[in-house]
Formats: sequence, structure tokens, C-alpha cells
Amino acid sequence: MRHTLGSTVERLFPEPHAGYMKGLIIGMAKDIDPGTYGQFSQLGLTHILAISGTHVAVYVASLLLLLSWLRLTRETALTIVLVLVPAYVLLSGGSPSVIRAGIMSMIGLYLARRGLARDGLQMISAAALLMMWWDPYFLLSVSFQLSFLVTAGLMIYMPLINRLFSSWPKSLAATASVTVTAQLISFPVTILYFNQFSLLSFVANFLLVSLISAIVLPVGTVAMLLSFVWIPLAKPLAWIAIQLNQLTFVSVEWMNSLPGFVMIWATPSLLWIASYYAVLYALLHLLNRGNGAQRESGLVEEDTAPLVRRQPSVAMGIMGIGASMSTVTQRQGDPRSGGKETSLTTLGASIAWPEYTSAFTARGAGYYANPRLSKIQRWLCGLLAFSFLAGLWWAYQTPQSAGTGIVQFLDIGQGDSTLITTPEGKHILVDGGGTVNFGNIEQSWKARRDPYEVGAKVVVPLLKKRGIHQLDAVIVTHADQDHAGGLQAVLEQIPVKRFMFNGTTSGKDNFDKLVDTAIARKIPLYAIKQGMSYKADRETTLHFISPDLGEVVDRIGALPVSEHQNHDSVVFLLDMAGATMLFTGDMDAAAEQDLLYMIEDGSLAAQFEQKGSDLGVAEGVVQRVFTRPLQVNSNDTSASISIDVLKVAHHGSKTSSTEAWLQYWNAKTAVISAGVNNTYGHPNPGVMERLEATGSEIYRTDQMGEVQMRVKDGKIDVRYKLVGGE
Repeated sequence: MRHTLGSTVERLFPEPHAGYMKGLIIGMAKDIDPGTYGQFSQLGLTHILAISGTHVAVYVASLLLLLSWLRLTRETALTIVLVLVPAYVLLSGGSPSVIRAGIMSMIGLYLARRGLARDGLQMISAAALLMMWWDPYFLLSVSFQLSFLVTAGLMIYMPLINRLFSSWPKSLAATASVTVTAQLISFPVTILYFNQFSLLSFVANFLLVSLISAIVLPVGTVAMLLSFVWIPLAKPLAWIAIQLNQLTFVSVEWMNSLPGFVMIWATPSLLWIASYYAVLYALLHLLNRGNGAQRESGLVEEDTAPLVRRQPSVAMGIMGIGASMSTVTQRQGDPRSGGKETSLTTLGASIAWPEYTSAFTARGAGYYANPRLSKIQRWLCGLLAFSFLAGLWWAYQTPQSAGTGIVQFLDIGQGDSTLITTPEGKHILVDGGGTVNFGNIEQSWKARRDPYEVGAKVVVPLLKKRGIHQLDAVIVTHADQDHAGGLQAVLEQIPVKRFMFNGTTSGKDNFDKLVDTAIARKIPLYAIKQGMSYKADRETTLHFISPDLGEVVDRIGALPVSEHQNHDSVVFLLDMAGATMLFTGDMDAAAEQDLLYMIEDGSLAAQFEQKGSDLGVAEGVVQRVFTRPLQVNSNDTSASISIDVLKVAHHGSKTSSTEAWLQYWNAKTAVISAGVNNTYGHPNPGVMERLEATGSEIYRTDQMGEVQMRVKDGKIDVRYKLVGGE
């Protein structure tokens, strides 16, 4: 049945509207264009793209409105809708949010049918118990957690927030109240799982959710139903929905294009989340004491004035904002309605949408005789407000051990990505991994609509989870997909101050797109040249020893194409907090030999000596500080240095890591980044033997997961994710 409805929607709407409307009307969110979904997600609007309490409320209220037009009695109408709700839940795909709303609606309809009082918190508790009894794993679903938390939060917190908008016009106050409450309640869980929050989420939900739920959803649904009668009859309504969708898409894209509104948050602790809700409730509770008297109500119950029989009219605010539907009413003084006459459709909205409170009050509202705060209460209010803001500021800060540098060799499968955090909190990302596609162009029909991509699915979420608000530098060692591919998502989602690369392009579209993105976002591009040094902070300097290519470029047309990206890899020596680490990209044996020759004849040291002066450029652009020469003994060809860590070239491939190269650097520790059971056979057994011969302690991401090195005062503390190293 769902597929039949989906096919009908596809006949009415072109892409991307078809996928969008399928998600909106029947919950087939997997068909939504990934770009559109990502835009909505960034603004916190994805709840409208999946069937939720909003849709169930519209469904229940619309059915009751239709049945009231048919002059059915209240009891009959409630019974019919009660029977039809499970069908809608099944038809919409049965996500946790719609199951929750469906169960609560059925309980509310049954209690209304029996003339019993309806307590919203008891209803939501019953729904939670029933769902977890059926499947305890519902509790682990983010959708389940958000749905129940936001719904309960609206019941508890909204009566307190309503008073803050008491001077606004009723319809705007209701919309603002629900929007603010929902955003405040969902905020901790949002940053817990998604590690970002857009400040424009308040505006987007305030402006767009009402438009989508009040107009687009009903119009699209009616168009879909009419198409079963005669498609030309449905086309005008479909055209209206398309125009409104286009307005929505343009608005969402414009809001997402505004810089500085998306905030990245490290994953908070459960203690912080509990404290957030407690302090917020205490603050709002205290503020309400100064906002005048407030009626006491322990029940979620509609609060409408007695109505007279009139022609049906509908004015529904959306997103739990308030539905006021005036239709045929019950008899004055009906004992089962508590002595009130109640609009049948308003009743339906409150049943399906108990968090909606513009037309009724909810648990948590109390009566206070004193409309003004005492001096002690004002001080307490100020203390709570300060604590709330201080808690937000503390949670926003990136976790960092003072004076400790951290190098994290990320576990991103077959590829390379390393995050360097300096002792002063600067962040440098070296490569971003990438998904290598071996697909056959003749089998393009098998391609996934939203293909897996390491940068978007692993690297970016990890950076956000660790509270990386911006990257001070992104270094691309070379243009191969398994090093550069994942950086596209990084540049699109995380602010980057400077982009460093080897000055060439592979000539492939993916890397050209990456450079175009950097230019479009006004990120300064720097072509690394041998002899350059980048001083990240007082304790951290990167000395670039390869390649000997390129200058600073400012347009993609100036980039030469190199077919030898591995040979031209960016190679640098990291000097941080008294420790030295060599990063080698995918450099090959020939590049290793070239550098050894340059070390032997002293020309490499000369490169640093020639550029030894401070050549810092304009403020706001990366400082290229050419400091001390590389410390090598060019007069002794057998001389070697002992570095702390060697990032083994090319994932341990046989094309790199020659015996002479490994013996010269004499690394105490070696790190190999490779995928588990990769098809290339990395690392090569011969390379492993040569590393063992040098006495290096070897760490492998394919066996140990992510490898972290904490550096302070020249000492390195090594940790890895997988216990036992396998």
C-alpha cells in the first residue's frame, strides 16, 4: 500500500519534490534527496520530514473535522478515529515517533470516549511502557528518545515559557512558545548525538514548520487522494505544493549559507544534561513568580470557551503550537466534558497533540499569589541564569589537557587521516581518508542514492564529537582519493583557516572540486615547498622537507597536473612539545632516496638556511616561518638521527620504506594506517621485517583502531582503541 501511494506521489511531483513529499506524507524518508535532507538536518527540521506527532495530530483533527461535517455524534466520531489510528501508524512506516503519537492518541480518544480526564504525562508514560514492553531496544533509538523527551518537555516546560510571551498576540505567542520550548528541550540530546546546533533553528522552525504542516502537508495529502479519482483534478493542488516547497528549499538553502550560525559541540556528559534540565526548570519556575498569577492545572485538558453551533472553520497552528478548530460542539454542561462545551476537532488536536498548549494548560503550572520576586528570589534568579550560561560556555569549550599535544591517527579504514592538536589548542588535520569507488559505469543503476563516504560518515562526525570548532590547517599530502576524498565533507561542514597541499592536481574531478570548494569558501591555499616551516604555536612547528614543487596559488587554473602524486607527497617533520614525528604521505622509494641524497650532500639543510628568515605574511593568512635548518650531519654520510615517531609511508606498501630510509630516521615508534583485511595486502611483510629490524615499536590502525599519542615535555603516552591490539 505504501509503495502504491509512493508511486502516486511520484506521478504528481517531479524530483526533488517527489522524494520530499513521500517523506512528508507517508514517511518514506529514504527517498528524500540527500542534499535536501542534509540542509534540513543542519537547521533542525528533520522532524518534519518523518511522520511524527505533528502528522498524527493533523490526521486525527482532520478526521474529526470530516466526521463532524457528516453530523456524527461525538462518541461515534471518536470511536471511528480510534479504530483508524493504528492503520495510519502502519501506513506511515511505524517509526518510534509515530508509534508514540499513535498510542497516545488512542489512549486519549478512548478516555475522551469514556468522558474521563486525560493526563498527558500519564499518557506518555503508558506509551513508553507499552513500546518498551514490545521491544526494549526502542530505548536505544535516537528517534524514540527525542520523541518522548520533547513531548514530555513540552508538557512540563511550556506552561512556564508561555508566560514569557503573554504580551504577544495569541497566535504568535503560541507558535513562539512551542518553538522555543521544543528547541530548548531537544538541544542537549541534539548535541549529544549530532554534536552541532544551528542558532537559526529557532527561526527556521518558527517560520517553516507552520507553513509545511498547516498548508503543504494537507494540500499534498489531498492531492494524493484526488489522484486516485482523476489526476488532472489533483494537479492544481500539486502545483501549489511545489511552489511552496520551492519557497521552503530556497529559504533553507539561504539560511544554511549564512556563516557563523552552526555551532559545533563536543559530546556532553549525562550529568551535564541532567543539570541543564534542572537549572532550566528552576530558572523558568522562578521567573514565572515574577510574571503574575497563574492558574493551577494538573491535567492536560482543553480550555476553550463555550461555542455555539456555526459553520466549520479551521485555524490550526502547527508544531504543537495550537489548533483552534471551531466545529459542532457538545451540549452545554455535558458532565463527561467537565461542564464545558468543547470543539470536537480541538479535542482531537489536544488528544493527538497533548504537548500543544495554546488552547489548554498543562501540568507544571501553579498558582502564585505574589506577582513580584523578593530580593532573595531575584538574586537566586540571577545565580541560576549565570549558572545556565556558564554551563553552556563550559560545554562548548573543546576538551584539552593544558600543555599537552595530541596526535590522533584516525581509524578510517584503507586510507590516511591524522588529527594534530597542539599544546595551545590549535587543530591540524593531515589528510581525510576517502572512499575509493571501484564501481562499473555500466552498473550505475546499482549506485546508492546516498553512498557511504568516509569523510561525511566518519571524519566529520568524529571531529564534531571531539568539539573541533575549526581547523587551523588542513594538509593534503597528495591528491589520491584515499587521502583527499574525505576532505570534501570537512571543508563543507567545518571552518578551515588554511589549506596546504603539494601544489599539483591529479586532474581528477574529485580533487578539482575540493580545491574549488576551498576557493569558494575563501580558504587561503598554500602550495608546500621544500624548506618551508609552519609555526602553529610556541611549541609546535612543521618543517616541510618534500616536495620541491610549486608556489602559492590562488586559482585552480594555475595548478599543474602531476601523474606521480605518491612521489610528490607532502612530507614534514613535526616538532611538538619536545617530540619529533615524521609524516610521509604515500612517498615512494625514489622520493625517499632523493631526500637521503639531499641530506647527504647538505642541500636539504641549505633549503632551510636560505629560507631561514621570518617571512610571515599579512595578518589572517598562514605564517610561513622558516626557522632553524634541519638538524642533520651532512659531513657524515652514515649519520642518522633518532625521531620519536614515523608515520610509515603508503600504508606499509612495498613501494616505500626502504632499509636505508628506515635506518636513517631510526624511529622509536612506527604507525601504519591501513584497513582491516584490505585488498592491497598492506602492510607488506617485507616492510614489517625492516621495521622490526630497526627496533621500532609498531602500531597499526587495522589491528588497534585509532592510535592516540599524548605529548608533553618530550614524553609520549600511546593509547589505542582496540584492547589487545586486534
